[in-house]
Amino acid sequence: MKTSNFFEMTNEELKIKLTSLKEELFNLRFQNKAGQLENPMRLAVCKKDIAKVNTIIRQRELGISKEPAKKAAKKAK
Repeated sequence: MKTSNFFEMTNEELKIKLTSLKEELFNLRFQNKAGQLENPMRLAVCKKDIAKVNTIIRQRELGISKEPAKKAAKKAK
């Protein structure tokens, strides 16, 4: 995913995405060891996505970037 897509997510969505990415990385590593991985570059992409999500979460904790407005509020406008 592009970084801009991650910036549009709320903190709760980022935490859910982080959990799913970590599960995916675990499964990819398992497939790699078993010799069943079709696309080995997917490992690197998954690791980079995890790093992007962690960076955005940390930036928001430090106040460098702000969480976007809730999606329901956008629809109400």
